[in-house]
Amino acid sequence: MPELPEVETMCRGIAAVAGRRIHALRFPKSPLRSIPISPRPALFRRRVEGRSITAVRRVGKRVVLDLDSSAAIVFEPRMSGRVHLACPPDAEHVRAVLEFADGPGPLIFWSMRGLSTLCLLTARELAQRLGPDRLGPDALRIGADALRARLQASRRAIKVALLDQRAVAGIGNIYASEILHRIGVHPETSCDRLSPRQWKRMQAATVGVLSEAIAAQGSTLRDGRYRTTRGEPGRFQDKHRVYGRAGLKCLQCGRGRIRKIVQAQRSTYYCPICQRGAR
Repeated sequence: MPELPEVETMCRGIAAVAGRRIHALRFPKSPLRSIPISPRPALFRRRVEGRSITAVRRVGKRVVLDLDSSAAIVFEPRMSGRVHLACPPDAEHVRAVLEFADGPGPLIFWSMRGLSTLCLLTARELAQRLGPDRLGPDALRIGADALRARLQASRRAIKVALLDQRAVAGIGNIYASEILHRIGVHPETSCDRLSPRQWKRMQAATVGVLSEAIAAQGSTLRDGRYRTTRGEPGRFQDKHRVYGRAGLKCLQCGRGRIRKIVQAQRSTYYCPICQRGAR
């Protein structure tokens, strides 16, 4: 968390900064654990102040601000980071502040835990770190044949494989569980046991679930850490069919009770009736 829908919501929420010139970049002092920032703050500041943002876009689970210098500022929220155009929840977790010469702003990067990252990359570095050799096709745009070709030979459990960002970029723990429930595939099913029809349905469900989540501005879980750029909670958590619903009746079949298992150290939720045995 945040996953593709939450990061896409962030990008759309700060779209107004495109075309703006960066007047100042600040890294507020904090007694908390610092996040990784590259290059060092002084050099980072010199390379971006006075530059204009030419585009705001998402690459996988990252927010990217393209600059007129051909470099790019890359925010990686990871577990608890987010960008704000309004007042952040508190001041002590503010990691960076971009101020603009001609509004709006400021743009604030806030992170509760020290897991988020912030970096400035040249065009070449961006291609090396976030290009096709490091990230798979975007989950919103990958076709059924491409999805199948990238994963069908694997003997990994399909839920685990969907989290592999080198295979397909953007899907995280929440939405992998939701996608598999939609198509009735058990999360422990080996990729090489899925049929061409199931791969086609999975691609359609992937686009459907992610698009619905974006329309609802993402999912805000019980910890409340994710908020939109205006500080509002997402709404897609109210539409979760399995995620976080262990012990509750399945909303689809009405008979099964949602089960929780752990795969690759991550929680997985599924309905034992809608998603029958894998092996």
